[in-house]
This record gives sequence, structure tokens and C-alpha cells, in this order.
Amino acid sequence: MKIIMDAMGGDHAPDAIVRGALQAAKEYPVEIVLVGRGADLLASIKSQGYDTLPAGVQILNAEDIVDMHADPTQVVSQHRNSSMVMGLKMLTEGADAFISAGNTGALLTAATLVVKRIRGIRRAALAPILPSEQGGIVLLDAGANAECTPEFLLQFACMGAFYAKQALGKANPRVALLNNGTEPEKGGELQKAAYPLLQKAGEDGLIHFVGNIEARDVPLGGADVIVADGFSGNVLLKTMEGTAIFMSHMLKKDVFKRSLLSMLGARLCMKGIKKLSKTMDYRETGGSVIVGISKPVIKAHGSSDALAIRNAIRQAIAAVESGFCEEIRANVSNMSLPKERAAHAE
Repeated sequence: MKIIMDAMGGDHAPDAIVRGALQAAKEYPVEIVLVGRGADLLASIKSQGYDTLPAGVQILNAEDIVDMHADPTQVVSQHRNSSMVMGLKMLTEGADAFISAGNTGALLTAATLVVKRIRGIRRAALAPILPSEQGGIVLLDAGANAECTPEFLLQFACMGAFYAKQALGKANPRVALLNNGTEPEKGGELQKAAYPLLQKAGEDGLIHFVGNIEARDVPLGGADVIVADGFSGNVLLKTMEGTAIFMSHMLKKDVFKRSLLSMLGARLCMKGIKKLSKTMDYRETGGSVIVGISKPVIKAHGSSDALAIRNAIRQAIAAVESGFCEEIRANVSNMSLPKERAAHAE
């Protein structure tokens, strides 16, 4: 299996990318190609104690970099020799998956133009895995499409269900529509129009639709797949991230360090605290799969360190082995509306 890494994307590139890739190369039977400025990558590898390229790691030189200020619509035309675009082209030429911690908008656009969407899929979606009491849950869309149609949400629901089933091992994933209430008639025009489409998909056996879900029930494990437009999904994602950071800071500052007794209590329950922290740590997941693209493309967090990159590679391996892209491709005709219904729904 060949995994392509954009070694110049992210806040801590290339060193964090290189360290994570070297760790993954030791653990997994996979070939990793680091795409970026060759001299910088060799220097970073040497700083890790290697005089030559370690087994399972290759370098493809790419002198250009897509930074966080790049115009997503111009990336493919103006940055053809960048680590991002050259890496995506390698994906189309026979590699198995691509990972980048770089510019999200640029990655989404470049993946759509270079690797292409699965035929019949109207929009690709960001699908991060969120923690909950019932294990990992898939959220989509988490920011790729601020404005959506009901058919987009139908396709997100189906793609999310296939991903949760194939890659996360959830036998019959529960799919819910993010809304401001659980009643079927709740929500804006988009949610009201999408609800019957998801309901019918559930009746047809394409997904296991459990209705609407409020944001407060997401971390409680009310569903395995959360469907939302990109704006609402991104708000939910960032709120959960911020809440986790807030709770961590409050526990450290105002609970466990309040007195000698509370500090002793912290030491006694440290094992549980570390387990909880690990559950809430985005680095443990690796990144967000961009579902709907014809091959696995993963967006790692912009501030990814070596641990996050190593886990993104693990996630990419699991995505490839799951065959979820093939599952979506095989069922795409069932998740598209006839033109008359699509026009009415929009």
C-alpha cells in the first residue's frame, strides 16, 4: 500500500510530518512518499538520526508550497509544482491514499479537480470522527459546503453510513439529522425538506435513519452518523473542540490544583483522567476523511504533531482497506434523486 504525504502542509511542517511518517513506517507495512522540498525533508530525516532514507519511506521533490492564504480556486492552475497538487496527482497514478495538514479549502478544491468526485456524487464532504459515550461518530459535512440542498444531505447520510460501517466497523450505524429539535417538523427549509428524503432512504433499507438529533445529544452517542450542512456541522465541531479544551483547563486550574487534597485526588484518578483526555484528543483520530472523492483523501488538523500524523496514516490505511469508496460507488444510484424530485426538493 502506498500513502502519499503532503510534507509541507500544516503549522509544524516538515518536521512533524517527517517524524510521524517515520513512526508509521516502523509500525505498518506501508510505503510512504513524502512530497515536498527535498533538501528540507532530507535535513529533517537526518535530524531524526537517519543517514539514509529508512525502509518504507521515499521522497518526491516539490519546490512549491500551498500556504494558508492561497486562493483555493487557483491552486491547481497556479501551484502545479506544489507538494499538495503533485501529491494528489500521484494518487491518481496508482497510489492508495493522500494526507495533508495544509489549507482545507485548497485541498478540497484540488482533490475535486485532480482526483475527482465519485461519479454521481454532487459534493464531497469533510467527515471528522467525534468522540461520544458510544464510541466514535461520523459528522458530515463539517465545513466543506456552507450551503446545501436536500439531495446533498441525502448523499452525506448515505456516504457517512457506508464510511461508519466499512471503516469504523459499525454494523448498522444510526443516522441522524442535526436540528434544533427532535420532532420531524423542526428546522429550517433545508432540514424540513431533507427529513422525508432521509426517512425514505431508511424505509428502503439504504440507511438506518433515527430522525433528528439536537447538538446536546451528539456527545451522548445519540447516533453514529450526524448529517448537517457545512455551516452547522462546523459550528458543532468547533464547539465540541472548544468545550473539551475548556473542561481540560478548568479541571487543571480550578479543580485539581485548588488544594493539596484535590491534588492528591487527581493523582489517585490520573489513569482515568488520561483515558478521558485521550478520548477527547483530536490527535488520536488523525484527521477528517473527505468522503465523495474517488480515492481516500484525508485532511489532518493544521496543528498536527507527529502523533497526529502517525494516526492519520493509520486512518488512511484503514480507509483503503475498508473499501468504503467502492461501497459508495456501487450504491450512488440509490442516493441520487430523479431530476423532477431533485428540482422540487431544492
